[in-house]
Amino acid sequence: MPTSQPKLPYPEIEPYASGLLDVGDNNEIYWETSGKPDGRPALVVHGGPGAGGSRGSRRTFDPDMFRIVLFDQRGCGESRPHASHPATDMAHNTTEHLIADMERLREHLGIERWLLYGGSWGATLILAYAQRHPERVSGIVLVGVTMTRPQEVDWLYNGLRLLLPIEWERFRDGAPAEYRDGNLVEAYRRLVEDPDPAVREKAALDWCAWEDAVIAHETLGAPGQYTARPDAALMAFVRICTHYFAHTAWLDDGRLLRDAHRLAGIPGVLIHGRLDLSAPLHTAWELARAWPDAELQVIDDSGHTGSPAMRTAIIDALDRFAG
Repeated sequence: MPTSQPKLPYPEIEPYASGLLDVGDNNEIYWETSGKPDGRPALVVHGGPGAGGSRGSRRTFDPDMFRIVLFDQRGCGESRPHASHPATDMAHNTTEHLIADMERLREHLGIERWLLYGGSWGATLILAYAQRHPERVSGIVLVGVTMTRPQEVDWLYNGLRLLLPIEWERFRDGAPAEYRDGNLVEAYRRLVEDPDPAVREKAALDWCAWEDAVIAHETLGAPGQYTARPDAALMAFVRICTHYFAHTAWLDDGRLLRDAHRLAGIPGVLIHGRLDLSAPLHTAWELARAWPDAELQVIDDSGHTGSPAMRTAIIDALDRFAG
């Protein structure tokens, strides 16, 4: 954990190029580049899934050293069509589609190899991409490590009832009676696909109320961020989350850990909060043991949404890759 004073983000910058990239299946993904046009390429992979790329992520990179690439994954942010619209087909929004989109974006921007940075769901997607295309990855920085295994999904939406029984009971009671002793993620996936907009909206709010309950203790981070989303962003987030988590991201159980050997030679930094209830530290620890080129940094005062000490660790890690 860093011992120096917490670092401030780099100054605000605006993209020097942006656009919509046709990735097939009637989908276009939003992308942008900022920083130094001939700097070291770095891709920001947002979490969620379905959260959309935070434009503030530009400020974690030295703009005089990096060519910073942000994109919104299918169905969210400024990508089109938006998953908040019930007519948007989710069949063409899977992990495989997102891996292919990242490759298409790399080719579109003429980048040979890039540094990958992301957290939470973004960590899962980065690992899946890097194991598929290790020759395209120069380094990896992961924050709040996840691999979207069944045990991780079950912990977040079921196991945490041991710590948050009152809040979890409310979450459970938002599901139809036939699902309350079973698969709550699938129950909510069905609810946000309901033809009745009132049913969809209530399910999205109930889902985000649970997500906020899980991070409510994170006073140094950003508690309350889920239900604070604008209506369309909230609906897209829940629709995409439930779609991915109901299918455990279409990844064979344990695959990303078993295939960690494919990351050999790629330097990595894994930054994880000890107080993270959403994604317990054990997952990051397992990955660090399976990936010898990765360094695990545990941030004692941080949960899933960060802290000043975590911000310092992230900026330090990215600065190490700047040269």
